[in-house]
Amino acid sequence: MSTRTEIATLGEFGLIRHLTQNIALKNASSVKGVGDDAAVLDYKDKQVLVTTDLLLEGVHFDLTYVPLKHLGYKSAVVNFSDIYAMNGQPKQITVSLGISKRFSIEDLEELYEGIRLACEVYGVDLVGGDTSASLTGLSISVTCIGEGEKGRIVYRNGAKETDLVCVSGDLGAAYMGLQLLEREKQVFNGEKDFVPDFSGKEYLLERQLKPEARKDIIQMLRDADILPTSMMDVSDGLSSELLHITQQSHAGCRIYEERIPIDYQTAVMAEQFNMNLVTAALNGGEDYELLFTVPLTDHEKVEQIKGVKVIGHITKPELGCYLVGRDGGEVELKAQGWNSLR
Repeated sequence: MSTRTEIATLGEFGLIRHLTQNIALKNASSVKGVGDDAAVLDYKDKQVLVTTDLLLEGVHFDLTYVPLKHLGYKSAVVNFSDIYAMNGQPKQITVSLGISKRFSIEDLEELYEGIRLACEVYGVDLVGGDTSASLTGLSISVTCIGEGEKGRIVYRNGAKETDLVCVSGDLGAAYMGLQLLEREKQVFNGEKDFVPDFSGKEYLLERQLKPEARKDIIQMLRDADILPTSMMDVSDGLSSELLHITQQSHAGCRIYEERIPIDYQTAVMAEQFNMNLVTAALNGGEDYELLFTVPLTDHEKVEQIKGVKVIGHITKPELGCYLVGRDGGEVELKAQGWNSLR
């Protein structure tokens, strides 16, 4: 039987010490990490980027099928993704937890293992946080601090008419992974010997449970000497993100159905669920791919970047935002992506 140590045996400060004692700082900007009243960061001539995310059990994740290590990894990575979406580099995170009596020290070690793995993979320092008792299950709040070079930070509001609309990777897979997990949960319904069949669907599960931030794309854009005019990460669905960019840039857009990158497993799954594939790709969310615009003059350069597809272009604002179907018909884009408040 696995051991279970009650959190009360360590107390709050003992718990923080226990979870963070072996952390070595890697970034020059991290002067002081965990263990004082505040972390000390020194950025000299860089601009500082800050983003924060709150994840609540039952709203953002379901522990019936989400392993704690994966949850830790994902909660860090989604914050890194926001910093990359500004064309920056994540450098430090703080992690705050609300924990109910259900959780043991071993559970939290598992969660922290995922957080620390993400920090290792992306070269980020864990420099602080807080823990508190919670009456409503697990809540995780992560704040990420990053650096950007002056003149190279990319906002959502810079898209210009004739710019090309580009996206990395493929879309809709994370949403299909979620549908799959939810379906298996219904089937499982508390049976203790239930073994779900996920063979051939590993990619979808990975996209949902262990997403990656596109650090590689940021590097490739730099290597190709491309500075996007606008950029954001696809967390709430392509439609919603496109509307953020066009609204903030006072522009319209046309994107083409046949150009939206979709993985084969996503297509197979959509068929099984009798779902419209394009709807899943447009509104699914949690892909953490990068959506960005580049000037038309960069067309040849951007076409050379592996894993990036040009899916459309920016238009005058009065032309609105539309998806052009395979038959040439146009459908207005609507923000139907993830919204926890709805």
